[in-house]
Amino acid sequence: MKQFLVLILWCSGLLANAQQDSYGLVKDIPYYPAPAQPDAYKESQCRLDVYYPREQKNATTIIWFHGGGLKAGKKEIPRALMDKGYIVVGVGYRFSPKVKAPQYIEDAAAAVAWTFRHIAQYGGSRSRIILSGHSAGGYLDLMLTLDKKYLQRYNIDADSILGIVPFSAQCITHFTVREERGVNPLQPAIDSLAPLYHVRKLIPAVLLITGDREKELYGRYEENAYLLRMLKLTGNKEAKLYELQGYDHGGMAQPAFPLLLQQAKQLSRR
Repeated sequence: MKQFLVLILWCSGLLANAQQDSYGLVKDIPYYPAPAQPDAYKESQCRLDVYYPREQKNATTIIWFHGGGLKAGKKEIPRALMDKGYIVVGVGYRFSPKVKAPQYIEDAAAAVAWTFRHIAQYGGSRSRIILSGHSAGGYLDLMLTLDKKYLQRYNIDADSILGIVPFSAQCITHFTVREERGVNPLQPAIDSLAPLYHVRKLIPAVLLITGDREKELYGRYEENAYLLRMLKLTGNKEAKLYELQGYDHGGMAQPAFPLLLQQAKQLSRR
């Protein structure tokens, strides 16, 4: 029995090594051109990591924006997205109060533009790019997709994104943006820095995911439900919303990853 267990562990190790060898990881790639004037903070924050299957061609790419309230966090390749056949781009960006809105949105746009330009080098296709992220990352997903001006600066039509899957995204003006203006986080606002302000009919396929409405941060479920309703009123027929019962704002990410992978699989078949 002991020898059998040793054999199983040995085989598991071989499988793990094979999976590691079939994927590559390139870290800390700057996504802005070198500036004329040095900016140490921008140069340190505005970098991304690319995790990619070595032998795959025209792979779907998931660009992942981390959470942290636009104030904290770090770029990451979520473990739940590894070894699934997808390219994953983990993006870093600058934080408030060192920068103010819309600079962190502009950072996110620059990272997406870099991906459009370079993803073919990693076996990806610019026609198969999905945006996702948790909390503040989900807010960035929605702003880049609904307000087309950010990607237009790079001659990219936001509608060419394959889909977006924001986790527990803020849909009104982000509370950090309101805080920068001296507004209480519980004082709602919808203006040009709110995804809801830019609702339109024809957008990439969107899957909104939140935690339990009774456990979520502030009114996060209700914001997403309102965004869904407004999208439907424009005639959009693809937008969907999942409420993960029993999960709070932080805990909802793990059960949301299988939904992201399922959506990525469906969209990749188009």
